[in-house]
Amino acid sequence: MSFGVQLGTVRFLGTFLADPTDVPPEVAEYVAAQLGIPDPACLKLYGQREPTHREHAGEIQRFYGYRDFSEASAGLRDFLAARAWTSNDGPRALFDRATAWLVEHKVLLPGATTLARLVAAVRTDASERLWDQIASGIDDDLRSRLNALLEVEEGSRFSVLERLRTSPAKLTGSELERALKRVAEVRRLGAAAADLSALPGNRLWPSLGTALARRHRHCANWQNRGGRRPWWPRSGIQKSIDDALDLLEVWRP
Repeated sequence: MSFGVQLGTVRFLGTFLADPTDVPPEVAEYVAAQLGIPDPACLKLYGQREPTHREHAGEIQRFYGYRDFSEASAGLRDFLAARAWTSNDGPRALFDRATAWLVEHKVLLPGATTLARLVAAVRTDASERLWDQIASGIDDDLRSRLNALLEVEEGSRFSVLERLRTSPAKLTGSELERALKRVAEVRRLGAAAADLSALPGNRLWPSLGTALARRHRHCANWQNRGGRRPWWPRSGIQKSIDDALDLLEVWRP
């Protein structure tokens, strides 16, 4: 009976329990019924000889082909890297996908912390790769214009970027005029000419949305890291147009 409980545990949970008798009573009753054992409580005797459950776990692992995490971690990392690069899955979704992959491929689950660290590392690598590829498509002229966005304008406490990313706050004629000038100024940056076609759209556009929400200090941090900065102008074009259209809709006769 104890062997059957361990087999069910690893199939359902993807790992062996430290205490194989620590299962719901319904599980013990079900396995006992399957094996024709009249008293499910006999499972508690399983712990009287500690090496027994480890021996059973080893037999199950060998017979059914379960692998240790160390043997399959490279394959899991490749799987997660592909998901992180082509999708917008967050850490929780990637963690769940990693768990499902391990169970499907008969790999014993590691500790939650180990898996969480792997997911975090893969997401960081994907983000770095994304920004690196974006930065590699920027020519020197565009890079200079982007750097200029971080400068604080004379007589102002804010950078050019901070001014451009600020949406109109009032439904007035002067705000409509400012919104239209904002569209023209963002377009003059020339960011739309950069070729981003090789980048996965599922990752690119959410990242551009994140860039749009970043403050000046975050942009400066990106600039200090080898020229990789939030790609605000690309998403800012559409945002500035949307803001202007919203005001025009209100002012339309």
